Amino acid sequence: MRLIIGLIMMIFSLFSYCGSREYNPVTGSHQYIGLTARQEVALGVQSVPEMLKQFGGLHPDARLQTQVDRVGMAVVKNSRAADPRWQYKFHLLSDAKTINAFALPGGQIFITAGLYRLFNREDQLAAVLAHEIAHVAARHSAQRIAKSKLTNGLLNAVMVGSGDATVAQITALAGELVNMKFSREDEVEADRLGVFFMTDAGYDPEGMVELMEVLEKSGGGARMPEFFSTHPSPDNRIEKIRQAIAEYAPASQG
Repeated sequence: MRLIIGLIMMIFSLFSYCGSREYNPVTGSHQYIGLTARQEVALGVQSVPEMLKQFGGLHPDARLQTQVDRVGMAVVKNSRAADPRWQYKFHLLSDAKTINAFALPGGQIFITAGLYRLFNREDQLAAVLAHEIAHVAARHSAQRIAKSKLTNGLLNAVMVGSGDATVAQITALAGELVNMKFSREDEVEADRLGVFFMTDAGYDPEGMVELMEVLEKSGGGARMPEFFSTHPSPDNRIEKIRQAIAEYAPASQG
């Protein structure tokens, strides 16, 4: 009986996942999406207050915030990232110790003062914003949610079907490593699309290479085995960015 229940749970999880397949014209591929576009926007907006609280609120210098808004919207409006479904809004956080930038579903994008202060030209700012815009346009958060639902559903099915805690632990570790792999692929795709977006908007794509060098020098590009990291190694990442820069001309003609 336990095996039958586990099998039913597994089939249900697989059908739910396969039924969420959609085509994304930005990435040029089909994806499995765990949220509608409207749900993504709502989730992102609802999460903004917690992000502001966690990183000490918005930066007090309105002039710097204006620059971030200007560059971010230039990348959105003048590139293939433009999409009326997403509500892009850019937030410069006052946290000067943390070196980070991230995007919430639906278009809420954040950059810390700690990262912002490391830039010496606007193309580097455009690069990090284009990278985060790419996460939104590629719907990476919705993909991760769909994958997480599938993984959790299959894990629960294995635990119910086997009744063996050891099997469950091994399966949980395997699921975690699979999700890490997807996350690394998301970062590589965001770098590639970010190169396209910023170049579409008239910025120098070499700014993306410089961004990776800045992160590496600051300690943001931590050296650890790539297989166990959610981000590609800096060297590997820069190589792929240079490939994307070389690819831009034919891609822009297509």
